[in-house]
Amino acid sequence: MSNVIAFVRDSLTSLVSRMGTDRDKAATTFYAHTVLSDEQLIAAYSSAWLPRKIVDIPALDACRKWRDWQAKKPQIEAIEEEEKRLNVKGRILEAAKKGRLFGGAAVYIGTGDADPMQPLDVERIGKGGIRYLNVMTRRQLSAGEIDRNPESEWYGQPSYYKLSGANGLQVDIHPSRLVRFTGAMPADDEISGNPWQGWGDSVLQATLDAIKNADSTAGNIASLVFEAKIDIIRVPDFMANLNNEVYRSKILERYTLANMAKGINGTLLLDKEEEYESKTAALGGLTDILMAFMQIVSGAADIPVTRLLGQSPAGMNATGTSDMKNYHDRIQSMQELEFTPAMRRLDECIERSAGVKDPDVHYHWAPLEQMSEKERADIFKTTADAARQLVGTGTGQEIVPREAVSDALVNRLVEDGVLPGLDAAMEKYGTLAEQEPSEEELAAAAAAGAPKDGGAPIGDATFRGRPKAKKPRKR
Repeated sequence: MSNVIAFVRDSLTSLVSRMGTDRDKAATTFYAHTVLSDEQLIAAYSSAWLPRKIVDIPALDACRKWRDWQAKKPQIEAIEEEEKRLNVKGRILEAAKKGRLFGGAAVYIGTGDADPMQPLDVERIGKGGIRYLNVMTRRQLSAGEIDRNPESEWYGQPSYYKLSGANGLQVDIHPSRLVRFTGAMPADDEISGNPWQGWGDSVLQATLDAIKNADSTAGNIASLVFEAKIDIIRVPDFMANLNNEVYRSKILERYTLANMAKGINGTLLLDKEEEYESKTAALGGLTDILMAFMQIVSGAADIPVTRLLGQSPAGMNATGTSDMKNYHDRIQSMQELEFTPAMRRLDECIERSAGVKDPDVHYHWAPLEQMSEKERADIFKTTADAARQLVGTGTGQEIVPREAVSDALVNRLVEDGVLPGLDAAMEKYGTLAEQEPSEEELAAAAAAGAPKDGGAPIGDATFRGRPKAKKPRKR
């Protein structure tokens, strides 16, 4: 008996249709790794609107609403003033865009240290310690030797970067001084042969084929529009007389004048024996074809069509809310998983450069969704009703002290933005607990049995004599 060896494969095979065999037409399809040159990336970004939008939109949306610092008001003002001085938002946006385009960019934290190859010591940064922030792409920053020490913070990343400056000057920079943005994650530098080792891939690398197909389709449709209507004129003995140069000249002159007369008067003058016919191309389904290619681009770039093309959702009951919510979730994930870790050391430096050394200071990325006026009004009503329930009816049986609820309510209203100008008004007038009671209020409280120092009578919650409430945080 002969041994029979069975090969089990997780695929469908049909000898009749040749599917899954060597004669299957799809068997010749395979993926090839092609690296786009910098010239191709720059040309695509500079000359075509789709590549530019795919690069810019996610980076812009990630920085658009920026961050809400959670701290005391003087600390928040100091940090925000330092961010403005250094143009942190603009530098991060520029680096994020260039990182997505080239697959690598970084913000250099300039502290004036003599040797940038030394690790950045955050503890040594004092007020005004950050002098500048500069954006550099991987074209200027070449990665050094990859750190293979598993105990190192920089494992799998370059242990240093080499900056190529003017006149051939080169400077080695420690990675702790850089806020890196690496575009799309590379599969494997060693296998793929990435010439920019230590950086990532351009986001256009995986989307450019879809972009070119959409652009080519749009270009072909545009060309077809010019040929949508063609006039056909049959002239007796036309081909037989083409050899006559005088005839050719007369023909051209004749129908040039005929077209001019048609354009001016809407009338075409022809000889009795000439025949005229007009053919029109059907353009009805071209829009659907083009939008199908745009949908593919949208999926490749992970950007909703409504955001990519800047158009309203089409179709019955279409709002685009679900698509935009998923997109905003994706941007929030990018902020939390990419931007926050990359900016961790920079944020510590900004706080110290602003003169803030409080470990409790932190921030949240501001939400991207915009509330309507009705939603703001509903939030205001719900928040006010909840606060009213917490303090009770003034019988001394409140769940939470009135002043605490007052502070929390003002903070919530300022953060939600339902009462514009509330923060400034609180600066001017203060909270209820900060205001001194009037003589009439003191007299009424005394008549009810309250001490004149503002202590609360039994069963009354008008004056509590508690410490003054803190002013609300500024967002």
